[in-house]
Order: sequence, then C-alpha cells, then structure tokens
Amino acid sequence: MFSRKWETSRREYGIIIQRDVKITMSDGTEINADIFRPDSNERFPGILSISAFVLRPQTAPIKPEAFSRANGYLEAGDPNFFVCRGYIHVVANVRGTGKSTGTYDFLGPKEVQDTYELIEWIAKQPWCSGKVGMFGVSYFARIQIAVAALNPPSLKCIFAPWAYTDYYRDTIYRGGILGYKFLGGLAKHFSIARFESETRRTLGEDKFKTAIDEVLQDPDITAIPELAQALKNPDEGSNPFMVDILLNRLDGPFWEERRPKYENIAVPAYIGCCWGNYGLHLPGTFRSWENLEVPKKMLLGPPVYLDRPVYQLQFESLRWFDYWLKGIETGIMDVPPVRLFLMGTNHWKQSDDWPLPQTLWTPFYLHEDGLLSEHEHWPDEGSSSFEDSPWHRGNLEFASPPLVEDTEVIGPILLKLYASTTDDEILWFISLRERDEQENERILTRGWLRGTHREIDPARSQPWLPFHPHKNSQALYPGEVYEFEVGLVPTGNLFKAGSRIILRVTCSDDEPTNEFEAIAGGSICRQSPSRITLYHNANRPSQLIVPITKGNIMGTYFSGGKPYMP
Repeated sequence: MFSRKWETSRREYGIIIQRDVKITMSDGTEINADIFRPDSNERFPGILSISAFVLRPQTAPIKPEAFSRANGYLEAGDPNFFVCRGYIHVVANVRGTGKSTGTYDFLGPKEVQDTYELIEWIAKQPWCSGKVGMFGVSYFARIQIAVAALNPPSLKCIFAPWAYTDYYRDTIYRGGILGYKFLGGLAKHFSIARFESETRRTLGEDKFKTAIDEVLQDPDITAIPELAQALKNPDEGSNPFMVDILLNRLDGPFWEERRPKYENIAVPAYIGCCWGNYGLHLPGTFRSWENLEVPKKMLLGPPVYLDRPVYQLQFESLRWFDYWLKGIETGIMDVPPVRLFLMGTNHWKQSDDWPLPQTLWTPFYLHEDGLLSEHEHWPDEGSSSFEDSPWHRGNLEFASPPLVEDTEVIGPILLKLYASTTDDEILWFISLRERDEQENERILTRGWLRGTHREIDPARSQPWLPFHPHKNSQALYPGEVYEFEVGLVPTGNLFKAGSRIILRVTCSDDEPTNEFEAIAGGSICRQSPSRITLYHNANRPSQLIVPITKGNIMGTYFSGGKPYMP
C-alpha cells in the first residue's frame, strides 16, 4: 500500500517456518509456538498472536470464508503477509492448551505474565530488532489489552480490534444473565485445555460442594441439561471450567483479576469492532476507548464479522506496525481517531471523539397502544402487560411514528423502565430495531438486565450509560414497581424517512435469524410463569433515550408527516 506521501513496507522476503518451538517460562511452564520469519540474516520486529485455540489451523494456507461457529476461532492473522514485508510472526498457545504445558488460567494473571515473558523472549532473539507488537481479534485481542497493562519493555504497540474486556459483562453474564451457549462453545473450541478449578482451590472442598448444591437448586440453571450435567460431574472434561463460571454468578475477585488494568497501559492501541457484534465484542471496544489514555484509533465497521482465517485489516495493521515498530511515516496518525461505518448509508463517518460531540440524547416515551414518541404522557395513561412462561414467551413492542426525515442514531442508548412482575425475579431482554416502509425489520442492538441486579453505581455511570456493579442481588417483590435502567450497546444507523424506531421488550432471547443474533443469544430464561407490567404515565415515565446525531429536527409527526388534505 502507498500514497503520494507515504508507503508501507514492501513485499520482498521469503519465509522460514519453525513449528512447535518450546519457550520456557519463569516457573518452568513451556509455551508452544509456531514461528514464521523472513529468510534473511537481518533483524526484524516481532508480532505475537496468542490464544487458547487450536494452533495449526490458525496459519493454514486456506481460502478465507465467512465467519461461522466452526471456523470462528481462526483469528491469528496471516503470517505470510507480515513476514514477506519484514516481520517475525509468532503464533502461540497459552499455558494448559495445545502442546503448551501447565494448567489453563482462563485469561488469569499467570496467562498474562506468560505473554509478558514471551514478548521479552521474542525481543531478545538474534532475528528480532528488539521491538514487538501484537495482532489478532477476539481472544487474541483481549489478551493484548491485558498484557499491555503490564507494559513489557519491548511491547511497542497492539492491534487489538474485536476485544471483549470484561468477561462477566461482555460475554458470559450480560446484564447479570448467564449466556450458557457461549460458555459451552468457548469450552469446546479450547485446544485440549487442562483446567484446575480456581473456585475449589479458594473455597476448599466442603464449601465448593455446598456452592454446587446451591446452584443446583436454581431451576433456571438445571433446566439446561449440559449445565446440570457439569455441576453433577465437576471433574469431567471441560466441566471444571464451566463449574467455575457457574459458581461465580456475581461480579467479584474471580472476574476482577481477569480484567485489564487500563490505568497502567502506556502502549499505543488500535481497537475496533463491527456494529453486528453487540452481543460479544462491541461493548469492550467502547470501554477501551473510554479508559485508554494512549495514542489510539477506533474503527467501527459494517455489521459483518471478519472472514476466517482472519486477513482483513492487514494493510491497516501494517501501517500501524510500520509506524510504531519501524519508524516509517505511513500517515496512520493523521487518520481521524474515530472512524465508523454508518448503517443505512454504506458510507463512513469520522470524528475526534466518542460519543460523537454533536449527539443530542432525546427521550422517546413509551405510551399506550404501543406508541414510542417524544410527546410526554397524557393524563391517566396507564400500563401495558405481557406474560412470560416456559409455554409462552410474550413481549411488548413500541413503535415511533414514521420519521419524516433521514435521522442518524449513533451512540449508546438508555431505557428507563418502570415495571412490576408477579415473580421474584425478572430477566430483561431489550432490542432496538428499524422497521422500513415495506415493514421489513432488523435488529440493530440489544441490552440485558437481571432485575435483582438493578443497583447502579452513580460514580461509574454516565447520563447515557448506567454502570451496574453486579456485586449483590437486591430483592424483588411480586407486585411492587421498580425502576430499571437498561443500557443498550451503542449502534450507528441512519433511519431513513418513512422508517420507524422500534423498541421490543421481552424476558427471553428471540429466535435468531443470523449468526450475530445467535452470538447475542443462548441465555437462560425463567422457568417460573409470570405476568410483567410496564408503566408509562406521568408519575412513571418509562422512556427510551436515543442518541440523535443528525436529523429529526422537527421531531416525529403523529400524522406521519403527510400534507394536510381538507
């Protein structure tokens, strides 16, 4: 790649491949890696990609295909691209996976420390210039942000898009609700993971068994056969891993030690995601943007996950690596800090900050008859109800009048909901949708919240984004009305004139129609039948707070914006 003013490293080297290289860590654990380097006696910068997934397929010479559950873990990048342009690419397995020894640490401190040591090992090799970067998405990206907090001396930059950074909130307990299918899929794709229960070690054998017995009393958990089986047989296969997750249903030390310490990071970071990945990586992207105080770039792409094996963004990453690892002026730092693909236009926008400075958060109130409008409530408005049970998963939908002008909605969305239930728990599943003039509908984003986890930490919240600590369960009594604040994952969409904004409220996953919806699904649901009531009146003004960045200047029209005819 080149322009009139700059160019990237040229393709000019052959490749030397070393398979199954054993690298000894300070505690004696051996990390297994494949090393790809230029066929030259020169010294080159290193690029590290490391995960728990099967090693050899990551770099197989196969034609990329669309993302699927089967090939989704092929995320390390193409060594041929980097090596031919003067980089060493090391692709490795974390401890306890593949041919690496030791026990799997599930992105814990030992795994992150190993990555630190591996970076320094690469930097000291005779074929390395002493500078190292990291590349990869998902697991490969998450561990980049974690190790960057340790600031290895030789780590000069990371390229880490599609990174969940809070395992509890982003993937496994969205809104405090267990996403069991993601958990099972994760365990299946780990490469021969050897896992010792951290919870068993912490609690001791007697308390560990008591904790398992308590979870087995939860009908929402035992309704899922694979979860019940794991709890009853905690030592079999990948069950120790699954049981640790199931025994840590609240946020706490187990999850805290698996979060990156953003305040320590001093390494330039390239982050990003796609709009379709609201159920996995997208929340972590915005968390990283908010907390990283380093040179950074954020790219928000169209709602299409990267092909597998991953090859997209290779020239973008080359510009990043050339600048930070080779000192080549590639123009990458002249690119606006935030670039986003605006759905509905197929065009890109750019900004210096996030959320976009021009954002106007506008309340759309929930009304009777399924109306969603900026108009505040009329006297004596009441409520709407639906039922939720294993035999009927009801829902409520609220739709705006047809928009009279193209309206950009870009940023985080907040639902303030007043509601009651006949049960002692409620699981909120919220979706924001677009319905066009032909009645075609698509999901843009979602939000989740367990009712007993409704507590908010004001010190860590923004007006547009509540922070739920998930540290305690607050009792929820049948028939009492509570306020719930549900943050929806940010989105970026142009609602065209004639389309409607749709809010869907339910207590279970919708049936998925594509892979993104499936990734965002797979959650447990209540086994106890209940009736849910949403209140929308002047005293309990349930409302959806929408980030409008352009359009809707006059607001919506109950008339639909049609010219008056006598």
